[in-house]
Amino acid sequence: MSLTGTPFLFTAIALFALALVLPLALWSRVRGPAPVRSAARVLMLLFAQGTAITLVFVLVNNANSLYDNWADLLGTGNHVQQAADLGRDGTGGIALQQLPKVRQTFTQADGPGMHQAGGVRVTQLKGRVSGVNAEVYVWLPPQYHEAAYRHRRFPVVELLPGYPGSAKAWFGSLKVHEQLLPMMRAGQVAPFILVAPRTTLLAKVDTGCANVPGTVNADSWLSIDVPRMVTDNFRAEAAPDGWATAGYSAGAHCATKLAVAHPDRYRAAASLSGYNDPIGERKSLAAQSLMLRRQNNPYLLLRAYRTPPHVALYFSGESGDGYQAGAALQQIAKPPTTVDVVLLPRSAGGHDMGLWRPQVPEVFRWLTQQIGTGPKGARTPTGSPAQLPSSDGARHAALASGTASRAASGRRR
Repeated sequence: MSLTGTPFLFTAIALFALALVLPLALWSRVRGPAPVRSAARVLMLLFAQGTAITLVFVLVNNANSLYDNWADLLGTGNHVQQAADLGRDGTGGIALQQLPKVRQTFTQADGPGMHQAGGVRVTQLKGRVSGVNAEVYVWLPPQYHEAAYRHRRFPVVELLPGYPGSAKAWFGSLKVHEQLLPMMRAGQVAPFILVAPRTTLLAKVDTGCANVPGTVNADSWLSIDVPRMVTDNFRAEAAPDGWATAGYSAGAHCATKLAVAHPDRYRAAASLSGYNDPIGERKSLAAQSLMLRRQNNPYLLLRAYRTPPHVALYFSGESGDGYQAGAALQQIAKPPTTVDVVLLPRSAGGHDMGLWRPQVPEVFRWLTQQIGTGPKGARTPTGSPAQLPSSDGARHAALASGTASRAASGRRR
């Protein structure tokens, strides 16, 4: 039974209801010696407490998409088949353009939100470069199947969850497709293909979207294998102009790092409550050594460029939770690199879905501005170009540090 499925939720509710009824019906009817009666009553109480805890966990997990399946929860899942040393560019010297096309079979995804707004499809992808074998979720915009767009290619946004977190979270908890569907139909945002790959690749650890030889090649999985699969199976724009990343918390760190490290693969990145120094997530593989921290810190990566990369970055967050990370990058950014920073008030919420969900429309308005007006000049159903005015109310942050403290790492999702 799926951890996030409706049957498991209904089972948890039924067991909890049964646990409440049992003591009322049987408490005074238990027969036998006093020790037996006491033991039976204690078991009923433990059963009631256990089912209550289980139900609360299921509700919280469904609301926040923390654990996708039982393997994630129990820490037994491993999606890495091999982790060769792929070098600085993550290709291992492989001529990517000479690899045969990746042809995948997609099915309807299950779980909260997966059947909404036209439905989300899923495939199991064996990464030829990274050695990762994991699922990838894809949502297609409403224009994708329209006759007027049959020869058009569409921009792509790769969506990254936090840790712990499921790739389904963007569709289940954040309702990204449900929020964007009417905006795309109205021409308010570009018709993006949304791609959410699994990022929890090893048990009980955050990969930090890093390549760690002998352990995992998460960077190559996200920035090479997944994009190749998408462009081979869908009418997707070519990299980098038609590609962007977006993430929250640990996924925000990854989104920024991937775009800064690979401006030849991504044109833009949006970070919601992210951080620069991988030590912002205490279970990140990229935080386990000073060398890995430096190699995966977008602040240090950007500062090391002799020629600034052509990449646009968006940061939103409260003070102490994402704001300073964006401000630090804004301080050192030089054209053509651009950094937009939005300071969120404490009243906006905490480090959770309630803070990030309302930001989805603004993030995708910004992404529309950065990676074009849609699929190669395509027009909206009304005949007007799918472009937007500049967003209002963006407040650039003051200059600040580019690293997160270990104390702040407790605020994660």
